[in-house]
Amino acid sequence: MEENRISVVTGANGFVGSHLVDYLLEKNHKVRCIVRKSSNLRWLENKNVEIYDCGLFDKNGLKNVLKDANYLFHVAGVVKAKNEEGYRKGNVETTKNLLDVILDVNPKIKRVVIVSSQTAAGPNKLGEHVNEEIEPHPITRYGKSKLEQENLARSYMDKIPITIVRAPAVFGERDTEIYLVFRTYKKMRLMTLIGFNRKELSLIYVKDLVKGIYLSAVIDKAVNETYFIGSEKQYTWTEIGDIISKVFGKKALTLRIPHSIVFMVAAVAQFFSYFSKNAATFNIEKAKDFVQEAWTMEISKAKKDLNFREDYTLEEALSNTISWYRDNKWL
Repeated sequence: MEENRISVVTGANGFVGSHLVDYLLEKNHKVRCIVRKSSNLRWLENKNVEIYDCGLFDKNGLKNVLKDANYLFHVAGVVKAKNEEGYRKGNVETTKNLLDVILDVNPKIKRVVIVSSQTAAGPNKLGEHVNEEIEPHPITRYGKSKLEQENLARSYMDKIPITIVRAPAVFGERDTEIYLVFRTYKKMRLMTLIGFNRKELSLIYVKDLVKGIYLSAVIDKAVNETYFIGSEKQYTWTEIGDIISKVFGKKALTLRIPHSIVFMVAAVAQFFSYFSKNAATFNIEKAKDFVQEAWTMEISKAKKDLNFREDYTLEEALSNTISWYRDNKWL
């Protein structure tokens, strides 16, 4: 077994980042976590990790963390901001800082993995699936910033070994976003669906995602490549609702919300966010994502190059997730 593997994880205190930390510890990596001074560290407590609260803009602090690292997993990012500059600062400028520091103090690093998003590629039509060959067409400022992040990373690929991973909707223990679907189901016996047309999506259980992220770092063939890491099957929200119903052991009323109402709610939330220091969680750009007919991906490249397979069925993953929410009194 390779010894003294040092992995650095940005966004290590977050949902995906903390699960990646757990996976790296299982693989006997020495893990360094880059967080902000204000970060909530509840998912890192009592774990054998080193915490560096330098954030992603302190280049001297970053040098200390990265100078002898074997792997860098850049998971941190901004998913909501009030303007384009907020997204660029959180997703592009931070990535440039990290890559510049790597280039300066550790250009022989084994791998840098940039965790991107399906939104960088954009949505698709029913019956079609995006893959790594399609021309990206992001439709939101977030998606555009993630594509800009990817393109920035590609400009360093002649100097540093980099792999880009694009993830779809992610769910699992510790998540606070898709969790709202479960909470509404449990408390109101309600399964809300957007629009009256068929919609399909790829999604991924967080434990399967972090396995895919890890494989993209340790397999030589993945150097300077981009991979979609998602479910092998595509799902409709109706199918997902049926499985949630099975896991909960009770039916719920299905409520379809017209696209126009979705945009109205988003506009109101966005308006009131102008009077707050925080960006709205649900805004017009998020509404754009929600009304698309398909967010589905083709993962054959990851299956071929990384031998990636999901370890959990959707029912198993949802059952694990809901059990965790119950055990932690979230449901």
